[in-house]
Amino acid sequence: MPTVILTGLPVPGSALADELRSLGFEVRPAATPSDTAAALALVPADQRVAVVDGEFVGHVHALRLALTDPRFDACAVTGALAVQPGARAALDRAAALDASAPVGDGPYPDRLAAAVEAAGTPVHRPELGTLVAAVPATTAERRAAAAAVAAVDDEAVRLRTAVKSRDGFFTTFFVSPYSRYIARWCARRGLTPNQVTTASLITALIAAGCAATGDRWGYVAAGVLLLVSFVLDCTDGQLARYSLQYSTMGAWLDATFDRAKEYSFYAGLALGAARNGDDVWALALGAMILMTCRHVVDFAFNEANHDATANTSPTAALSDKLDSVGWTVWVRRMIILPIGERWAMIAVLIAFTTPRIVFYALLVGCAFGALYTTAGRVLRSLTRKARRTDRAAQALADLADSGPVAELTGRAVGRMAPGAGIAAAVIGSVALLWAAWAYEFGARQVIVAAVFYAVLAGAAVARPLKGALDWLVPPVFRAAEYTTVLILAAKADVPGALPAAFGLVAAVAYHHYDTVYRIRGGTGAPPHWLVRTIGGHEGRILLITVLASVLASRAVDFPVALTALAVFVALVVLVESIRFWVSSGAPAVHDEGEPA
Repeated sequence: MPTVILTGLPVPGSALADELRSLGFEVRPAATPSDTAAALALVPADQRVAVVDGEFVGHVHALRLALTDPRFDACAVTGALAVQPGARAALDRAAALDASAPVGDGPYPDRLAAAVEAAGTPVHRPELGTLVAAVPATTAERRAAAAAVAAVDDEAVRLRTAVKSRDGFFTTFFVSPYSRYIARWCARRGLTPNQVTTASLITALIAAGCAATGDRWGYVAAGVLLLVSFVLDCTDGQLARYSLQYSTMGAWLDATFDRAKEYSFYAGLALGAARNGDDVWALALGAMILMTCRHVVDFAFNEANHDATANTSPTAALSDKLDSVGWTVWVRRMIILPIGERWAMIAVLIAFTTPRIVFYALLVGCAFGALYTTAGRVLRSLTRKARRTDRAAQALADLADSGPVAELTGRAVGRMAPGAGIAAAVIGSVALLWAAWAYEFGARQVIVAAVFYAVLAGAAVARPLKGALDWLVPPVFRAAEYTTVLILAAKADVPGALPAAFGLVAAVAYHHYDTVYRIRGGTGAPPHWLVRTIGGHEGRILLITVLASVLASRAVDFPVALTALAVFVALVVLVESIRFWVSSGAPAVHDEGEPA
């Protein structure tokens, strides 16, 4: 059980100790700084420990934000400081120093927080808004603080902040107004965000099964269940924020289940269409490729500019001006077809039309959204004056997913092609896609193009990716790999080729999403042995083109080869991913970014 050391003399009538116990803490009193240092020594080093001023006045949720958030080693508000094992040594040193001589003015926990931060440990200070957290010095100040606490509804603030501050139009106005209450209902019954996330996945899989029936009732049920799944998907994050139940497992589930649900539903639609004699697997795979590449554009751009110095882009300035006009914010969020709008569109269309029409709408809508966001980011990159950091360049190199073939070719041609970056990636990708499209299935010219692609892929990442447009290298590689698989499977023109290609792209896409969320969590990319084992993007392209050539005379075996490769990639990636995300070393994060 975590421990709170309540410092100073107790205040008559104060409910502070009971409030701390309601948050799950064992409360130990300590009258003086020396007593606090002694009490800290009795708390095991592997437990969360907090120091709270006995005269603290404030909302319970302010204490909850400071004392229970698992994402930060040290967290503080006025009069309260909590640390996890990673910051425990810094707290012990600060308490020992303050016990001998006060290290500043103000409440004792604030002095400790300042000392911990001065020692090099970041201390997170949550934004409280209208919540109160104070340590009054006089009776009059205490009365004023108590009145301020009474004037603000703690629970209303907690419910409001459970909702993501930036979300899509559909989610904000058609889901969040009631899903937050579902989140509170879940919290009061002891349900966890992970359980709600799992329920959302199961609901989406049932929806996919209904769509796979190919019957109208199945399509209607699929649409309804898809919306229910999305409500639960919103609820799990709101529950995590409401109760501060962030976890390593939750980070993994939240990061991957959205894609698993959506792509499973695509597969269900394709199966349902096939029952009615309509083959839409190529459209389903195309929609998955388009969505994945769009996300990689988002991820790569954000990582490239995460800590870049300066931002003088006129495009960014124009965007900031448009943000001041409320309706333009919602329009710009809606036209990119984020997950809420996308799932609502799918649900309505599948209830009244056919899978083919759903995929046409997805492809058109997502293509427009991708062009809109990519064009804006290209303009920002070309017009801004910024210097990309080594960390950003490394993140882009990790997102590129280069394997052993690119490493070897990069060493060979790297000195001859300084700063090749995006130019080499585009030239190699265009040559590969043109050859796959122009020549018949199994043609050796496609293998030659794949070798050329691998050479240029190595040249593209041979030097740090610090060019203005080098953040486009990972999405260009994703588009080249996924689309080549689609073209070859379509040209094989045998039963099962496109479904097998769908499975292979899904397995590889999971690996790429997993890489993104590890980088976001600050733990770096997956181990390099994993990338080498599954070949890297250029290795997989070489293997697939060779398989197509070898099996050209018996193309019926090509789906088997794609399926075997998909199973191999999925097993290797999933086993390592699960090991990482359930380990104690994985980051306790929750996605608060833009709507996917």
